[in-house]
Amino acid sequence: MSNIKIQKLTKRYGDMLALNDVSLTIESGEFLILLGPSGCGKTTLLRCIAGLETPDEGQIIIGDKVVFCSEKNIFISPGERNLGMVFQSYALWPHMTVRENMKFGLDVMKMPVQQADKRLAKVLTDLGMSELQDRYPSELSGGQQQRVALGRLLAAEPAVFLMDEPLSNLDARLRMDMRVELKKFQASTGSTTVYVTHDQTEAMTMATRVVVMKNGNIQQVSPPTQLYKNPQNTFVADFIGMPRINLLSAKRPKGAGSVFTNGDIELDIGWCPDQNEIIIGARPEDLAICKATKHKSSNFAVSSVLPNGPEVIVQLIGGSTSLLARVNHDVNLQQGELMEISFDKKALNIYDAETGQLINRPEG
Repeated sequence: MSNIKIQKLTKRYGDMLALNDVSLTIESGEFLILLGPSGCGKTTLLRCIAGLETPDEGQIIIGDKVVFCSEKNIFISPGERNLGMVFQSYALWPHMTVRENMKFGLDVMKMPVQQADKRLAKVLTDLGMSELQDRYPSELSGGQQQRVALGRLLAAEPAVFLMDEPLSNLDARLRMDMRVELKKFQASTGSTTVYVTHDQTEAMTMATRVVVMKNGNIQQVSPPTQLYKNPQNTFVADFIGMPRINLLSAKRPKGAGSVFTNGDIELDIGWCPDQNEIIIGARPEDLAICKATKHKSSNFAVSSVLPNGPEVIVQLIGGSTSLLARVNHDVNLQQGELMEISFDKKALNIYDAETGQLINRPEG
């Protein structure tokens, strides 16, 4: 196993800054996922680690080996970094069988035949591909091709696994199955894994830590639970979570203490930040709704009811404010009904309206 240290990494493509002074330590044996929208720099960072892209500035250390350093003019080729990579396209040789594709890396390593055969047999068995080892890629399903690409990586036993959206070509059910398999494989091998995706479900269900990126910058590095409960800025808050978080711009009336309003709803957040203008972040499950017993100007009307298996997503409209609430599947609501709303104060995240950064709640 190897850890990876990325220090002040910068990569430009002409006038475009793909990576902006990125620093990150990936611990040995962890499953780290790079997450973000298209163009955020996550694939560029992965390719820099692999040696497929040359950064303009910075340093990359894998284990105890410096594989790139702009100051010392060090660049170690991809083949000498002891890495294995699975691409989105799988990159299988069409003229080779399953067995030959998986064995390709071992042949390049010039591994003795008996040792290679023994290792290959185990990988084929672990992946459930033994009966398909004489087929060609064109004779396999997308999921089976993905397993071949993974098998080629597992057979080589690199110190670091790199994966660039390997499940994006699969249908939804197969993606779920393969998430389970990938997580099991990573746990059993203990290999350091860096995985790129734009799918937050993959990130939140598989990673030990998630790196959220935007415009070549790291926005937050956290375990999935912390990322969901305490996003460090409004970008992360809005990007993580399905359905989306409620973000309300609000001001504190003079002398109101912990009470803020956006004109449609007045909310006591339970503590007093220094800022008079804030953004209140509330997850849909942190809103409680009940049918209004009295007509109030602050009541919200049900705009849409969206059943989703064990839950129902409810859109509510009050004035110019739209909110989403998550309720149990057995709640019966009709469009147009007036609702009273309350918030779980302890679950709210409060952001500076100017910077978008999380305002830390005082201890106690």
